[in-house]
Amino acid sequence: MFHSRLVGRVKLSIYSAISFAVVLSIIIVLNNSISNLSLQSITVDGPPHDTRQNLRSGSGHQLLLYVKEEVKDHTHILANVTGKKRIQKLKPTNRERGFHVRVTEFLGGHRCSVQFFMTWISPASLFGPREFLAVESLFKAHPRGCLVIISETMDSAPGYTRLKPLLDHRFRLLPVTPDLPFLFKNTPAESWFDEIKKGKKDAGTIPLAQNLSNLIRFAVLYKYGGVYLDTDFIILKDLFGLRNSIGAQSVDSSGNWTRLNNAVLIFDKNHPLLYLFMEEFASAFNGYRWGHNGPYLVSRVVGRVSAGHNCNFTVLPPMAFYPVSWTRIGRLFGKPDSRAGSKWVEAKLVQLNRRSYGVHLWNRMSSGLKIEEGSAMGRLFSTHCVICKRIYSS
Repeated sequence: MFHSRLVGRVKLSIYSAISFAVVLSIIIVLNNSISNLSLQSITVDGPPHDTRQNLRSGSGHQLLLYVKEEVKDHTHILANVTGKKRIQKLKPTNRERGFHVRVTEFLGGHRCSVQFFMTWISPASLFGPREFLAVESLFKAHPRGCLVIISETMDSAPGYTRLKPLLDHRFRLLPVTPDLPFLFKNTPAESWFDEIKKGKKDAGTIPLAQNLSNLIRFAVLYKYGGVYLDTDFIILKDLFGLRNSIGAQSVDSSGNWTRLNNAVLIFDKNHPLLYLFMEEFASAFNGYRWGHNGPYLVSRVVGRVSAGHNCNFTVLPPMAFYPVSWTRIGRLFGKPDSRAGSKWVEAKLVQLNRRSYGVHLWNRMSSGLKIEEGSAMGRLFSTHCVICKRIYSS
């Protein structure tokens, strides 16, 4: 009898152990499933792809800046469901920390005839044929020039893929992730940036990416000197002889400028006018008015400086970089449909090639226009390209 009871207890203990193991396994499986579900929720929580596309169209109520396409740990400017902006500062990446080293080694390692800077705040996928042609024209006019593209999305595998044809031609080209705290340090922009990060400054409804691009161009020229260009330019001539210059967008009947533009800036390192631009940006920032922190800003500052300061700079006439106004840029893209139209194209090409350093394409107005064969724009790009592909598909 004692033996049968002992055997029964052993069987009960074994059964209990097996039951406990099964229950424990179920709990572990459920816990892993819940953890995986949470991880997936965290992974997909973020700005959708079509929201990033709005960077190009200028939506101010969704994502304001998403300069990091596929890399984590960076400064993102995000928007919540109500449209209220907030900034999330995460751990800086090694690429950010290495910005100054990479730029100085790149510029110092080449005998650059001219050092150029551009910014690109959209995804790399939006760096299209027209932007590529703009860079081509730069190197056509400056085969020994150096170009730094300040962009986190272009400083990536997709970005390098876009730029590879130019790199294969051994042009001096560096896409580099910006280190904004370094760029703004010891400038009037530093306090403004700190207030923006802490939410103490109203970012407004204009995409903050656009305003940061305006500020970055002032800061990078102040730190390094050189030429800043927007990506919607076609360069026609060598800019080597130009120094400390800004272009007029329009003039009055007497030839006095009425509006300047900051799409091209040519300045020495530490130039006082650049400091005044950053000072004005920080003190008079307005995130609700388009152009207030860009073209209107440089116009305000130069207007005051011209009246009472000596900063040693030149205001170039509109023909230098803005020979065609934004209201008439569309005519350059269309194929002439008459003999008179063909004569106009020929005359315009002669004028531009003789008198202009470059042509601003006013991308905000012309991005939806196709370059037609036989058009003035098609002829210009065909003459001032180096790889010369996809001209008429842009």
